[in-house]
Amino acid sequence: MKIEESTIEEATDYRVIIYPASRAFTPKESKVITEKLYDFLATWAAHGKPLSSSFKVEKNQFIIICVDEDKEAASGCSIDALGKVMKEMDQEFQLGLFDRMKATYVENGIIKTLKLQDFKNGIKNGEISKDIQVYDFSKSSYVEFLGQFLLPLNRSWAGMYLN
Repeated sequence: MKIEESTIEEATDYRVIIYPASRAFTPKESKVITEKLYDFLATWAAHGKPLSSSFKVEKNQFIIICVDEDKEAASGCSIDALGKVMKEMDQEFQLGLFDRMKATYVENGIIKTLKLQDFKNGIKNGEISKDIQVYDFSKSSYVEFLGQFLLPLNRSWAGMYLN
């Protein structure tokens, strides 16, 4: 069961699952991703009970899944089913959705993704500006996502590299 966009309340703390791609989607990829997720979420269920869920493609690079767990909690099996669909798309388009050893940031208005070690070294040796903003894919609620998905380097998880 889909959360209709008109019923999303920003005060509601939906569960959020973030799938970050290592690059922007092509128009064809965006279309296929949207169609597959729309079809999947329409029938997504936990123990036979429909999950009230929705998704959005943020910045043409991040897939954000929302689940209203006040109505029905996502179970391990339902999360596995979502993971299966996401892995299929990841393999089809080589998106790097499951690569957690990367950092994505905004520098001069451009979204960039680097291997974590290259990002760390770039900050330490000054190749990457300290004025960047960094994405945090660990957010698990909609309220966190809205307020803390993109933060200045010094307030982000990557601030530990500033020494």
